[in-house]
Order: sequence, then C-alpha cells, then structure tokens
Amino acid sequence: MKLIVGLGNPGIEYENTRHSIGFYYIDAFANMNNLTFTKKFNGLYTKFKINNQDVILLKPLTFMNLSGECIIKFVNYYHINSQDILVIHDDLDMDFARLKLKENGSSGGHNGIKDIIQNLNTENFKRLKFGIGKNKMIDTKDYVLSKFTNLELEILKEKEEEIFNILNDYLKMPFNDLMSKYNRR
Repeated sequence: MKLIVGLGNPGIEYENTRHSIGFYYIDAFANMNNLTFTKKFNGLYTKFKINNQDVILLKPLTFMNLSGECIIKFVNYYHINSQDILVIHDDLDMDFARLKLKENGSSGGHNGIKDIIQNLNTENFKRLKFGIGKNKMIDTKDYVLSKFTNLELEILKEKEEEIFNILNDYLKMPFNDLMSKYNRR
C-alpha cells in the first residue's frame, strides 16, 4: 500500500496559503479522480486502487507542526512501510513552483517534516517538494501562512498536470527513475 500525504493547515483561513500547498494538490488530484474524503485518525483520507496498487491520499488535520501524529496512526493501522510514503510539502529554499523529488533526508528546517521524522522514527520516506520561494521583507512564519497571489494561483493550476503525472508515475515506477524523469533544473 502507498500513502500519499499532502501537508497543510486545516481551516478556511489557511486555504490557498503557501504552507498548505500539499492540501492544494491532494485536493486537485482527488477532484480529478472523483474521490471523496472521509475523516479518520484526525485526518481526511480517501482510499483507491490504481494499477492493482492500494493507495491512500491523506490530509492531516493536526496542523502542520503535528502532521506526524496523524500519519503514524495510518502507518500503524494499515501496516505501511515508511518507504511507501510520499509527502507533498512546501519548500522555502526553492524558487516558486520548482518541483523536486527527494528519497529521504533531514527536515531541512520544515517543522511538518520534522514531526513526521520524529513520529516515524526515520528519515526514510519520499518527498515531493514544491518551491514557494521566500520574501526577506516578511517574517518567515507570516510568509508561509500568506495567501498566494492571483498570478501564483494561475501558476499552481498550470502545474497540476505535472504533479498528477508525478503522482501517477510514482505508483508505477521505481523512485530513482521517477527522480531522473522529473528532477531537472
């Protein structure tokens, strides 16, 4: 079973904010595939099959800094290997709308990833990082919780096809091949 997690913060006030980019793309992928979410273990999830593979899409409702608390409950309940987890999250250190797949590693200062590492007791899970850039004129906390501009929202919409291709390919190809295909400068 594969677990694809989109990180974000619950609530209408956090919709379309930089820190909730994972929620944005999980919702878009679910909508494209006519999937509906159910609440369980303080998260919204949907389960489906693709290419004979069981897949769970998950949006933790624990707020970003406690994302791991929700994820570990799904991992334990469904007996999911950490290597079968893909987490979609924002990255301040990457240019806006740049994508990067990563096989494992540290949190890079991302509190949601840090909590997942602590709860899973491993750094060995996959990530799809979405660059949100940074603005040195705005405090980091305020910046990640700020809303996307209309132009940025248009770019997010344009990136949907590439994200969907990555997610579909993730379910059918080795991760090294996936990184080779999509990680480019």
